[in-house]
Amino acid sequence: MHKIIEEAVAKIYTMGDFKAKIALVLGSGLGNFVETLDKTTRIAFAEIPGFPVSTVEGHFGELVHGYLGDVPVLVNSGRVHFYEGYSLEQVVFPIHILRALGAETIILTNAAGSIRKDYVPGDLMLITRFLNQTGRSVYPGGNEPKNVFESEMLKQVVRIASQASIPLKLGSYVGLNGPSYETPAEIRFLRSKNADAVGMSTIHEGMAAFQLGMRVLGISCLTNYAAGILDQPLNHAEVIETGQRVREDFSRLLSVLVQALAL
Repeated sequence: MHKIIEEAVAKIYTMGDFKAKIALVLGSGLGNFVETLDKTTRIAFAEIPGFPVSTVEGHFGELVHGYLGDVPVLVNSGRVHFYEGYSLEQVVFPIHILRALGAETIILTNAAGSIRKDYVPGDLMLITRFLNQTGRSVYPGGNEPKNVFESEMLKQVVRIASQASIPLKLGSYVGLNGPSYETPAEIRFLRSKNADAVGMSTIHEGMAAFQLGMRVLGISCLTNYAAGILDQPLNHAEVIETGQRVREDFSRLLSVLVQALAL
């Protein structure tokens, strides 16, 4: 992987000065944050050697460098998932690239299903714990750390959100493989594990980033209730629609976080 990372970074640098200490990964329907940046340079994932290309609606598929005020940031606008046919190495490859470009802190975002009735679609949830239910791990033997999140940084995020009057829930996020949405029986099991939200991404990206020495934050946009919480079917259109509805608060939260973390 080392050689292909070098090739990818060399190609990226031919397109501009893609250096930044803070990076973000934007999930389904959440890519509009990029439009808040100034002086952006964009590269389609397909133009980067070895970079996996997203095939899912709501993922723009671009690596973006831009500025939030005076703060340079790197943004993966979109990601790939196992259910698209990608391997674990391909799923976490973009994280290796962000690290190679100088990122020290990463904010991972996703669209997720709420397992709690009091966490409603449209809520933003700060992830405090990962639950890996994919059967795959970036750590040999699956010996994953108990938690990749710094408690002091989580407290800082809660403080920043409160000062900006942005409501923020806290909870644990469980990652599944997809592509099918979870069943009511699976949700009952996950509830017994004290999971608060469920999705099909983020877990391995966060573990890889932590393994690479990065500070990790995770934020879920709760776009729907998980299966069995309400008596109605799940659909991806609802995920996209909710992401668009809350994008102003979501973008504002990311903006204040980036500026605070850059200090």
